[in-house]
Amino acid sequence: MAAFYADENFPLPVVKALRRLGHDVMTAVEAGQANLGIPDDGVLAYAAQARRILLTVNRWDFVLLHSRRPDHAGVVVCSQDDDELRQATAIDAAVRACASVPGTLLRVNRPA
Repeated sequence: MAAFYADENFPLPVVKALRRLGHDVMTAVEAGQANLGIPDDGVLAYAAQARRILLTVNRWDFVLLHSRRPDHAGVVVCSQDDDELRQATAIDAAVRACASVPGTLLRVNRPA
């Protein structure tokens, strides 16, 4: 299973659903990185150093950062989805379908 780092805005119910699916998910709170005003590039650097795929709903900023700094463990950008199990399942499927996640940007959008 994958090792993820959920930034401080990522929904906790989705974190819990990913854990139930067997993934190792560390939150910004658990890492002592929440409420410190860490800029997005610092969040990405932390996840990369920890060798964890970054989970975020801050899509536009991290899409831009990925294009500038593709040397990371992977980034999953998600749209908000009120169905946490559906979102966790979609993240799980996207990561499993990717041959090599490091340096990759994966987009997980809620169904229309």
